[in-house]
Amino acid sequence: MPETACIITIDTEGDNLWARPREITTRNAECLPRFQALCERFEFKPVYLTNYEMARSRFFVGFARDVIARGAGEVGMHLHAWYSPPFVPLSSDDMHYQPYLIEYPEAVIRDKIRFLTDMLEDRFERKMLSHRAGRWAFDARYAAALLEAGYRVDCSVTPGVDWRRNPGAPNGRGGADYRHFPAQPYFLDPADISAPAAGQLLEVPLTVRSSRMYRCAQWAYRIPLLRRAANRLSPGLSWLSPAESNLAQMQAAARQARAESAAHVEFMLHSSELMPGGSPSFRDASAIERLYENLEVLFAELATWCRGMTLQEFAAQYSSRAATLQ
Repeated sequence: MPETACIITIDTEGDNLWARPREITTRNAECLPRFQALCERFEFKPVYLTNYEMARSRFFVGFARDVIARGAGEVGMHLHAWYSPPFVPLSSDDMHYQPYLIEYPEAVIRDKIRFLTDMLEDRFERKMLSHRAGRWAFDARYAAALLEAGYRVDCSVTPGVDWRRNPGAPNGRGGADYRHFPAQPYFLDPADISAPAAGQLLEVPLTVRSSRMYRCAQWAYRIPLLRRAANRLSPGLSWLSPAESNLAQMQAAARQARAESAAHVEFMLHSSELMPGGSPSFRDASAIERLYENLEVLFAELATWCRGMTLQEFAAQYSSRAATLQ
């Protein structure tokens, strides 16, 4: 049986949030059964990391309850701070600026995590153990609040990616900087979330791999006039995510992880990216069909050397192995 875990994560959220809508809709929930069926055909188990508006969607709740009951997937938590109670204004227009949770006071961070955790546990009658931060923004205070709420596995880290140029609140410092974070799973140190430690919160980073050229000349990818040429010569970062990378790049990221004997590969997609017009990346029905064609190829390859797991299942296996080695 394959040893490498294949973890499929879906940021399960409202329609086209990149457009910063004043009213958030959740029509994309109706597109999830097709994706679930594809995953089940390859024996993969999606993890639906769910935010506030999707927890209020009757269609999604019914769909996800069935997935959980059949052992065909998992529901975890995904928190968009600007649209998740308790509402505490952080700017003149939070729906536009979409501030990061890490920009709020510590007490607000804890209250927002507690509210959404309670809501999800009530909706799905399961303890929430898995999490991904909204807009990839994670820090030590956030990690401590997750531990306090009972979470045991996080997947917010995008190794090699610096989000600081992506603004949140107008007076904030931007997103998290993951350039020097591990690419392999590790129990994080609550005082330094980039450092492995004997802790209780397992970090399972997204599969992102850098090219040799990127590692040697990162500066070329930061200069707008040079970035396009550099990426044409050698894509800097290859993500296991179809909105960030094409099929060849996703295959390259997965194959590099395999060559490294990685414990896992982790794929991600936003739920709205499965709906025509639900994102900037997949604007119409033909784009969705091309997406599914690529997913068929990618999943077929992964299934030859990976075993589908949820985040909870992977965390249990990883913890057991770590205990055996002690």
